[in-house]
Amino acid sequence: MRLPRFLCAALLAGALVPAEAAHFELSTATVADLDAAFAAGALSSERLVELYQARIAAYDHDGPRLGAVLTLNPRALDEARALDAERRRQGPRGPLHGVVVVVKDVFDTHDLPTTGGFAPMATSQPARDAFVVERLRAAGAIVLAKLNLADWYGSASGSGSSLGGPVRSPYNLTRYPGASSSGSGVAAAAWFGSVALGSDTGGSLLIPAALNAVVAIVPTRGLVSRRGMMWNSPVQERAGPMTRSVYDAAAVLDAIAGFDPDDLSTLAGLGRLPERPYASYVDAQGLRGARIGVLREMVRGGPAHAAGRALFERELKAMAAAGAVLVDPLLSGIDLPQAQGAASSATYEQGIAADAYLRSLPPGAPMRSLDEMLRKGGDAVDPYLREVAAIRSLDRYPPFLAALREQARLRDALLALMERHRLDALVLPYRTVTAPGVDESLGGTARREMRNGLHAYTGLPAVLVPGGYFEPDGMPFSIELIGRPFAEPTLIRLASGYEARTQRRRAPPLTPALPGERFDYAETP
Repeated sequence: MRLPRFLCAALLAGALVPAEAAHFELSTATVADLDAAFAAGALSSERLVELYQARIAAYDHDGPRLGAVLTLNPRALDEARALDAERRRQGPRGPLHGVVVVVKDVFDTHDLPTTGGFAPMATSQPARDAFVVERLRAAGAIVLAKLNLADWYGSASGSGSSLGGPVRSPYNLTRYPGASSSGSGVAAAAWFGSVALGSDTGGSLLIPAALNAVVAIVPTRGLVSRRGMMWNSPVQERAGPMTRSVYDAAAVLDAIAGFDPDDLSTLAGLGRLPERPYASYVDAQGLRGARIGVLREMVRGGPAHAAGRALFERELKAMAAAGAVLVDPLLSGIDLPQAQGAASSATYEQGIAADAYLRSLPPGAPMRSLDEMLRKGGDAVDPYLREVAAIRSLDRYPPFLAALREQARLRDALLALMERHRLDALVLPYRTVTAPGVDESLGGTARREMRNGLHAYTGLPAVLVPGGYFEPDGMPFSIELIGRPFAEPTLIRLASGYEARTQRRRAPPLTPALPGERFDYAETP
């Protein structure tokens, strides 16, 4: 059968249209970039896993030996091949189909040990995935690795664990990379996976994100389930993404947010999810017309903070140039850095939280209660955990109730500022001092100098975005945005606008690109 002349002409014209060229860089590739390369046939999930495996071998196990990875998934390539076949057969499940997730080792995985970095729990094998892991796998993501962290129950100090040893910064091996989601921050920065998962009690997401120049979202309390997580605090504990772009963090949040009957804190989130995906709020012009309050009480004084203050002022000018209306100064009348010292409820919850997690483990786990862990763990158990183990009920425990009151006071003060000045968000520097050395004490003055747990104690959502670097040590500086409850869409819009305007993040110098991580390919017209 001969085709009509007009159809022949159309087909010929289409054949002559050159395919558009696209450039792929693994170091900067977003979830959307990965999906485009998958769709063009230029990349497969199997190849993506191989690229990340090569990076982990080169930089985590060898080279600078960053120590971010505790356990590799031996079935990752098989899972990737199955997802590639599914894509060819019926298309992708969504934007996370075939992407690679690396997960802090406090999230239960049914097929890999979950240890918290605590050596006596090296063989602890949960029977079920954590809620967030379950959601990510359902979206088509591949769990490649469980990540090192500050020892969850043990006496190891600093950024590492008794099981995995120290974690090191890919920006400067002599500097502290943060805790407790240290492995997640380092793995995201050094691109050991497409995206990373971390958890936050009093800054455990934002500290390593800030010190490794990655984006982090700490969702509103109640937006994301904690089921299947090792936790320190039923009040403060939250899970969230750590990524190299705001878009990727939003895409992960789309997968993990939602109600879970096994974590009744998520009742608070019912009816609060946006009608559109979180990733759809990414907007390069997102700062235009936004009203942002500069929380001056969190900008520290003194010579040690001079460099950080200068970086912050530079970033405020960039925000204003992008169209933001800055309300500055914004003062709550509270000594916010000092008030945080009395606001930590986790101080009193840790023993109860540990017992609740251990009792959720299946028969055959190395330990299944706090008492059993204290008995079997010996000197390996954190002495502080032994102290708080004596707190068996919080119902009438005065220090805990006082901490909750202080949390409410801080939360009310911040919300009142946002309401009074009609603000979209608050902005502050996450920290105005560079990271301490790996061998420096983190107690006393050093801890106070970098204390910033407003998001943790208030339960409000926060987004952290890279904002430059301290000189001469090259350690990152970051900007934090805090919003109203369940205002993640607004924060994503503002953070993506700031990110697009400044583009401050640069890849760490100690983990350069490897062969095969950069290529050009032809997109279909």
